[in-house]
Amino acid sequence: MPTLSIIGGGHVGRALGRLLAGQFSVQDVLTRSPQSAQLAVDFIGAGRALHDYAQLRPADVYLLAVSDDQILSACAALAAAVPLAGAVVFHCSGALASDQLKVAGEAGAYTASVHPIRSFADPAAVAANFAGTFCGVEGDARALAVLDPALQAIGGRPVAIDAAAKTVYHAAAVFASNYLVTVLDAALRAYQAAGIPEAVARELARPLASETLNNVFRMGAAPALSGPIARGDFATVARQQQAVAAWDGATGELYQALVAPTVALAARKTQG
Repeated sequence: MPTLSIIGGGHVGRALGRLLAGQFSVQDVLTRSPQSAQLAVDFIGAGRALHDYAQLRPADVYLLAVSDDQILSACAALAAAVPLAGAVVFHCSGALASDQLKVAGEAGAYTASVHPIRSFADPAAVAANFAGTFCGVEGDARALAVLDPALQAIGGRPVAIDAAAKTVYHAAAVFASNYLVTVLDAALRAYQAAGIPEAVARELARPLASETLNNVFRMGAAPALSGPIARGDFATVARQQQAVAAWDGATGELYQALVAPTVALAARKTQG
């Protein structure tokens, strides 16, 4: 099998290392300390624990499983340590594109980024339940010709993305997850401002939020839109915005900021 070396022994490196060990021969696992490198090797079940780039052996594929702010320096150190001509070098950042690996490309490597769209808080759980995981991929065709089949073999679902829009792509996850929580928090606090206990507020919001999410994923966003803006009831929207702003200024600004995008969404619903 082709050889794989991993730079970085955190949650992502460990989980992908264990998963990819069946597709590649895991050769070296390099982290900042001997202890963390050994822990990563033990988790993966293969490889040699290293903490010095000078100890790296040439490999066919290199995974840079480091934080975003370490990708450039890790790539530079890798390029200085081993010959990269013909090798595949990829990172797993959701926000940064494969152009962060320019130094490796200049050394003759084929570069790519692979972003598994899920939380890696529990590496063991990820490794045990990776099937069906979407992976945003972009980069050199020769790199993806190696990585796509390996991802599919471990149950991944590669999805090609535009490298130039990588940051917008990552922002999509923020909208779908982080900001969704922020909006739901505003709803829960508004219920509580009306005298409803927090635990009851969650139960009130649950069916409405759940049904809305189900409708979005079943029909699409525009058909799922309901409420005063969808009905063209802007008098109600104005009253609500004023009342929310009087209750809590920051939440009032959030309400107002969402009006224009929702009006545009309602227009798409009408056009559809």
